[in-house]
Amino acid sequence: MAEFLKLKKSNCKNCYKCIRHCPVKSIRFSGNQANIVGDECILCGQCFVVCPQNAKEIADSTERVKFFISSGEKVYASIAPSFVANYDGAGIEALTKALKELGFAGAEETAVGATIVKTEYERLIREDKRDVLISSCCNSINLLIQKYYPEALEYLADVLSPMQAHCQDLKKRYPGCKTVFIGPCVSKKEEAARYADYTDDVLTFEELTNWLNEAGVKIDKSMDSNNQSRARLFPTSGGVLRTMAERDPNYTYLVFDGMDNAKEALEEVIEGKLHNCFIEMSACAGSCANGPVMEKYKKSPVASAMSINKYAGKEDFVVSQPDKAELHKKMTMLDTKAAVPTESEIAAILRRMGKVRPEQELNCGSCGYNTCREKAIAIYRGKADISMCLPFLKDKAESFSDNIISNTPNAIIALNENLEIQQINKAALKLMNIGHAQDVMGEQVIRILDPGVFMDVMETNRPVRDERKYLTEYDKYVEQTVIYDSEYRIIICLMRDVTDEEKEKVRKENVGRKTADIADKVVENQMRIVQEIASLLGETAAETKVALMKLKESIADE
Repeated sequence: MAEFLKLKKSNCKNCYKCIRHCPVKSIRFSGNQANIVGDECILCGQCFVVCPQNAKEIADSTERVKFFISSGEKVYASIAPSFVANYDGAGIEALTKALKELGFAGAEETAVGATIVKTEYERLIREDKRDVLISSCCNSINLLIQKYYPEALEYLADVLSPMQAHCQDLKKRYPGCKTVFIGPCVSKKEEAARYADYTDDVLTFEELTNWLNEAGVKIDKSMDSNNQSRARLFPTSGGVLRTMAERDPNYTYLVFDGMDNAKEALEEVIEGKLHNCFIEMSACAGSCANGPVMEKYKKSPVASAMSINKYAGKEDFVVSQPDKAELHKKMTMLDTKAAVPTESEIAAILRRMGKVRPEQELNCGSCGYNTCREKAIAIYRGKADISMCLPFLKDKAESFSDNIISNTPNAIIALNENLEIQQINKAALKLMNIGHAQDVMGEQVIRILDPGVFMDVMETNRPVRDERKYLTEYDKYVEQTVIYDSEYRIIICLMRDVTDEEKEKVRKENVGRKTADIADKVVENQMRIVQEIASLLGETAAETKVALMKLKESIADE
C-alpha cells in the first residue's frame, strides 16, 4: 500500500505533539525522529493538523491526475460537498468551470453519491432489520474498526462510501472515463487505492488550490441554487441523519463525531449496550466540514457548517438507485501486526522507567501516551524510547545533579534575584557551621555572607572567578567564583575552602622570616670576624662581604 502521509524528517523537533493527538498511537520515535507506522495508521490526519513544525506532508497526486488529462483520458471530478466552505462564494457551477479550464471533462458533487448511499442505509434498516448499523462513509472510521475494533465489523454498514458510489455512477454514465475525488480528507487516498475499481485518484483541496494557482485559474465568485441537493448536508455533524427522510420509529438515530467519541461508542456497541440504533460516525469533530485538509490554515468549523447548511437544498437529488449488490462493500479485519508483551515484560520496562510501584505511574501523558503502561507497550514494540518520559528524565537529572552537588567538596549556594537562598549544599553548611539547610533556605544571603559581591555581579553581569577571600566570621579562607545566569535569573556561588592552604602559606612565610633573621645574625657575626681577620692580614673585606650578602639572600629565599 502506498505511503499517503509522509514525514519530513529534517523538521521533526521531537515534541511528541503528534503522538499525543494520534488516536491510535501509530507513530514510532527513533533517532529523535517521528515515523508513521503505516500498518497501524488510520489516516485521520490529526498529526498533519497539529504538527507545529510542519513535519508531516500528504502525498501529492497532482502530477498523476495531470498525466491522465494529458494522455487524452476523459477525467471527471467528484467534488466533496464541503467545497462550498473551502472556496468561499463559489457554487458547483463556478468550480466546474474552473476544473474544465484545468482540463477536466466535467465535475459533479459527491452529494449525488451521498443520496445513493443514504437511500441504501434506509433500505438496510427497513428490510434487514439490523440491530445496530454504523455508517461507512468515513474511511478513517472504517479503518479504525477494521484494525482496532474488529468485533464491531458486523455492525459496520457494508455499503460503498458516497465517493465510491458517485464514481461508480460516473463510470456508468461515461464509460471508460477516469474519476478523481477532490475533498478535505487524506484517508480517501487510501480508500481509492484499496478499492481501485471505483476512484482512480484523490486530490485534497490544498492540492487543487495549488494547481489552480499554478495554472492561473480563478474560481468565479458566483453561487448557484438547487433545491434537489439535501445530500449536501453529509459533511456536517449529523448530516447523514438529516438527509434520511425515512425513519424507523423503533430505531434510535445517533451521531458520534471525533475519534474519542467514536472509540467510546464502539466499545459500548461491542459490550452490547446499544440496540436498535443507526449510528452516524465520523473521525473529525464536526465531521468532514472540519476535515484535516480544509485548507489547513484557514479552518473555521462553525463558518464551514453554516456555509454548507445554507447551500443545501430541501429535497434529494434525482438519481438512478443501483441494485443493492452493486453497492455492497466487503470490509474485513486488517491486522496491525503489533506484538503483544507479557505482563512480566511490561513490568520489566516499567522498572527501567523508574516505575517500581503503582503510585509512581503518574500517567501524565507528557510522552504522548495516556498511561505509563501504554508507553511501556510502545517501548516493547520499538515505537517509543524510555527517554520520552519527562518525569523519568526529570528525576534522573535531579538525582544526577543532587549527587554531584551533595558530594562535591566545594560549597555551592544558589540565590534568586532578591538575594534569597534557593539552594545550599552540605559543603557550604559545613563551611559556615550551619546545622540544617532549612535554617537558611529562603532567607536573605546577608544572614550568612556579605551580599556585596553578589550585587556587583548581578548589576554588571561580570562574573568573579577564583577570587581569594577571608571570611572573618567563620575564620575561613575561600577561593570564590560568583556567576549570574540572566536567562534563569539565578546567582550561583562556588567556594573552595583554602584555609589549610593559606595557613600553610603563612607558616612557610614565618619560617622564611625566621630563617632570614638567623642568617642576618650569622652574616653580622661573620662580618665582624672577617673584618678582624682582614685587619690583621691587611686585606679588604669588600669581596668577602659581597659573598656573604649573597649567602644571606639565598637563605632568605628559602
